[in-house]
Amino acid sequence: MNKTSEKVNLRKALIQQQNEINDYTIYMTLASYQDDQNNKIVFEKIAKEEKVHYNFWLKITEQEIQAQKLVVWWFILLVKVLGTSFALKSLEKREEGAEEFYKELFEIYPESREIYKQESEHELELIEMLKDKKLVYAGAIVLGMNDALVELTGTLSGIALAFDKSIVVGFTGLIMGIAASLSMAGSAYFEAKENPSQIIKPIIYSLYTGVSYILTTAILVAPFFIFETMAYSLIMMFICAFLAIISYNFYISVAKDLNFTTRVLQMSMITFGVAIISFLIGYIVKYYFGIEI
Repeated sequence: MNKTSEKVNLRKALIQQQNEINDYTIYMTLASYQDDQNNKIVFEKIAKEEKVHYNFWLKITEQEIQAQKLVVWWFILLVKVLGTSFALKSLEKREEGAEEFYKELFEIYPESREIYKQESEHELELIEMLKDKKLVYAGAIVLGMNDALVELTGTLSGIALAFDKSIVVGFTGLIMGIAASLSMAGSAYFEAKENPSQIIKPIIYSLYTGVSYILTTAILVAPFFIFETMAYSLIMMFICAFLAIISYNFYISVAKDLNFTTRVLQMSMITFGVAIISFLIGYIVKYYFGIEI
């Protein structure tokens, strides 16, 4: 083996070694924050495996490496903001599809194949054992966001033809959205009370539902306060709705291992289908019955 090949192999081994010490530090840091004993045990178990992997590469590279603080704290922040499942599955899935990159390592260091398999399978199984409070309330977010998307895109599309000014449509949609969010929050509270759970707290469930509804409302009505032209406002509303659908489904597809494309298509078809029907009803009312506001 020539010197160039040796340098390339060493560089690849060092990349893997860096990943392992980063992951070890992330899991140990998360374990130190845990009040839930089950989560603490799982984090420590994964961290122990990462340290074993790090020591394997250390024997090859003979170079000690420190964890990259920025990377570590970035994933800690993701856990705090978006939940354990999303952050850690993102962390572990970065190696999915990378077998081509590691193929040479498998040939040069046969033991690395078993490490790769453990990384891509076993640790994801361990992550499934974690109790992720944010993911527990994902149903409440779906309830609020989905209802807001379907109801408000339909409502705003339907009344757009009835008013001359887009700002009037914006205020109308905002008032309706606030009222609907309070109604949804109340309904979610009673739903959670009727289906008692040790994990889900009714008041928190209702807050997630109401807040997700009002935030979605704000996103959808914003274009009507920005653009004077009704056509521009409607187009931007649909773009905002589609971006909201993509953002949420990206999160939930990673966190719950669901099909991203299928969920986006289903949610988009329902949301925009209702909006188109509502717009047609508004058109019929205005131009065929002569009803205007």
